[in-house]
Amino acid sequence: MILLVFLNVIIHGCLTGSRVVMALFAIELGVNAFSIGIMAALYSLTPLLLGVTAGRAADRYGVKPPMLFGAVLCGVGLMLPYLWPKVATLYVSATVIGAGFVIYNVAVQNLTGAWGPREDRAKNFSTLSLGYSISSFIGPLAVGYVIEYSDHAHAYLYLSLSTLLAVAILLSYRKLREVRTPPAAEHTQSAFSLLLQPELRKVLLTGAMIVTGWDLYMFYLPLYGHSIGLAPSTIGIILGMFAVATFVVRFWLPQLNARFTARRVLAVSMYFGALVFTVFPFAGNAWLIGALSFGIGLALGCGQPITLLMAYNRSPPGRTGEVTGVRMTLNHFTHTVVPVVAGGLGAAFGMTPVFVMIASVLGVSGYLSATVRRAEPPPPA
Repeated sequence: MILLVFLNVIIHGCLTGSRVVMALFAIELGVNAFSIGIMAALYSLTPLLLGVTAGRAADRYGVKPPMLFGAVLCGVGLMLPYLWPKVATLYVSATVIGAGFVIYNVAVQNLTGAWGPREDRAKNFSTLSLGYSISSFIGPLAVGYVIEYSDHAHAYLYLSLSTLLAVAILLSYRKLREVRTPPAAEHTQSAFSLLLQPELRKVLLTGAMIVTGWDLYMFYLPLYGHSIGLAPSTIGIILGMFAVATFVVRFWLPQLNARFTARRVLAVSMYFGALVFTVFPFAGNAWLIGALSFGIGLALGCGQPITLLMAYNRSPPGRTGEVTGVRMTLNHFTHTVVPVVAGGLGAAFGMTPVFVMIASVLGVSGYLSATVRRAEPPPPA
């Protein structure tokens, strides 16, 4: 699991770093907030189209081929703005990076659920999510300093080159071939027939809303920071505070889940996140924004590992990758639509309505998570 965490630090760090450099590079090139919202949505367009296909491929062919292909595709997408630093290239880059990441991410999450016995699953998903936390700290912080002391194009270059390390590890890591995911189920049903299962549907919708809140925060914090005159490195540090908080809460998450149940922890954290987002537009200095960012990280840091665990435990046999793919598709449907709406709100009315919208989304996700029933354990073999 430690090596999987390291791989996630690389690939997810490239994704989070590219989102920050994309927004700041677009501002430098004179792009307005609505157009930047479209760029952010393009990160989710190809995952929206490829999520189910990636999930079925992970069920059928195993995890190593899609992880390797996804890492290579991310590297290609990151290299494009360095080679052609134009506004049009940013649109293409966001699309390619989004495609590469969903192919990689579906496979690595399916692998995590299959790694070891069932009783280790909660710990494994929490451990995997620690990698997301570390990368959410390193990616934005690194590109913030690269932009400040070099330029946006070189930030893309360094991110692209870092994916070569992940590719080398995937090519040489033999244990990936030894881990057995559940065999693919033979069925003719649509993947979206999974949404007919009420408890699984609640979990998937909750996860989509939580990830949307996360992505909107990561996208609009740089814009908000720029609007009040913060330096790129300061914005990177503030995003780093968010990442540190997600790491802290995920480190203690297995103990929290054991004491209070995963559903209760998720519901309370979402309500707390909604409250903090409501206060956020009134913050006007870096210290206060950093403190609020830490609070938001504590809230949203619970979301991904808990919804991953809840969705995997409620997956039909042989369709775990497919459930993960449907989860990704729903996540990226909201990713595609919401940033465009938020960009329009930001361009017309400023940042305050955007943060209020994120608070509303998290409030609804808290309500849904509170109503999910306990998963039944699988029958003995």
